[in-house]
Amino acid sequence: MNFDTVVTAAQTATGLTQLLLAVLCLLLGSFAARQAFRRWFQHHPERYERFVTYTAFRLVLPGVSLGCMLLCIVGWNLLTHSRPHLLPLFTAMLFWLGVIRLFSAVMRQALPKGKFERHSEHFIATVLWLGFVSWAIGFDDVMLDWLQSVSFTVGKTHLDLLTILNAMLWVSIIVVVALWVSRVIEARVMGLKHMDLSLRIVFSKMARTLLIVVAVLIALPVVGIDLTVLSVFGGALGVGLGFGLQKIASNYVSGFIILLDRSIRIGDRLMVDNRVGYVTRITSRYVVLQSADGSEALVPNDALISNTVINQSYSDKAMWISLPIQVDYATDLEQALGVLRASAVHPRVQTDPAPAAFVTAFADNGINLELGIWVKDPENGFMGLKSEIYLAIWRRFKELGIEIPYPQRDVRIVSDVAVALPGRGEQA
Repeated sequence: MNFDTVVTAAQTATGLTQLLLAVLCLLLGSFAARQAFRRWFQHHPERYERFVTYTAFRLVLPGVSLGCMLLCIVGWNLLTHSRPHLLPLFTAMLFWLGVIRLFSAVMRQALPKGKFERHSEHFIATVLWLGFVSWAIGFDDVMLDWLQSVSFTVGKTHLDLLTILNAMLWVSIIVVVALWVSRVIEARVMGLKHMDLSLRIVFSKMARTLLIVVAVLIALPVVGIDLTVLSVFGGALGVGLGFGLQKIASNYVSGFIILLDRSIRIGDRLMVDNRVGYVTRITSRYVVLQSADGSEALVPNDALISNTVINQSYSDKAMWISLPIQVDYATDLEQALGVLRASAVHPRVQTDPAPAAFVTAFADNGINLELGIWVKDPENGFMGLKSEIYLAIWRRFKELGIEIPYPQRDVRIVSDVAVALPGRGEQA
C-alpha cells in the first residue's frame, strides 16, 4: 500500500466522506458491543469467564464494523463506479483487530491468570499492531530486507533474524493452541464428579504435558529444525538432571506419585514439621498447605515423599479433641460427668462414637475432668465449638451449684503465744 496515496486521498472530499463512513461503522460496532455486553454479562457476570461467550463479545465490535465497512465498499462501487482508497485500509485494520482479539482470547484461556497472562496479551497485541502499521505505511519490505540481512551460522545451519522470528512465532502459536486445548480438556475432566479428585488432577496434568510435548514436536519441523537435534538436547538434559535439575525432576515425579497413590488429597489435614494445615492445592512441584490463620506454606513434593507426614484425615476426616475442666472436691462427680456428656450435644459433634467424660486427676485445687468429642468438620475450626460447649457446661454447673475452683490459700496460726503488732498496742 502506498502511504503517500492514502495521505493524498484523505485530504480530498471523497477521502473525508470515506473517513466519515469509517467512523460511522466503528460507532455501530461499538453500539453493538455495548448491547452484547448488557445482554450477556450484566445479569450473568460468570459468563465473562467462559471462552465462547468472551470470545464472541470481543469479536462483536470488529465483526459488526467490518460488515458495515464491506457494505460501504460495495455501495461506493455501485454509486460512484470507482474504487475507494481509504475504506480498504480500514477494512484491513478491522480484520487485523479481530485477529488480535481472537488470539488474545485464546491466550487468556490458555495461560494461567495473573500478570504473565496480561503482559503476554499486551506484548502480542503490540507486536501485531506494529506489523500492521509497518504494512500500512509501506515499511514492511524494508523491515523484511533488514531482518534477512542480519544472518549468522550455527554449526552447519545458516540462520537470519527473519527465520528466528518466524520460528518463534510459529512455536508460540502452536504451544498456545496446545495450552488452550489442555485447559479445555482440564475443565472437562475436572467436571467429572464421579471420578476421584486426585485422578482428575493426574489426568489433566498428563494431558497438558503430553500436548505441550506434541506441540513442540510439531512446531520444530514446521520452522525447519531437524528433530535429530533433540538427541543432543536430551543428552544435555540428562547431564542437567544429574546436577542442578535433579531436585526439580524429583519434585515433579513425586507430585505424580502423590496424586496416583492418593496418599494426600485436596482437603486433607496434614502435620509437616510442626506445621498443621489443610491441603488446598497440589501442583507438579509443591503442595499448598493453609493453616488456621490463613497463611500458606508451599511444601515441596519431594519432602512429602521422603519424610514422615502425619495425615490427620487419611481414613476419616473426623478429629478427636478434649476439653479439660476442674471442679470442687465437694462436687458429685457422677453428676458432673453427666453434665459434660449432655453439654456435648452439638450439630458438629459425632454421636458415634459418642462423647465421653473422664476423671483424669486429683489436683491441688480441685478434681480434673476431661470431655472428649469427635468433631465432624475440623476444617471449620475448633475455637467456636469449644466456646459453645464450655458455655453450656458453665450454665449447667451454675444451675446445679457445682463450683469451679480457683487457687486459694488458708493461713492458720497455731501458736498460743500472743504477738504484739509493731507500733500498736493490740495483740493477735
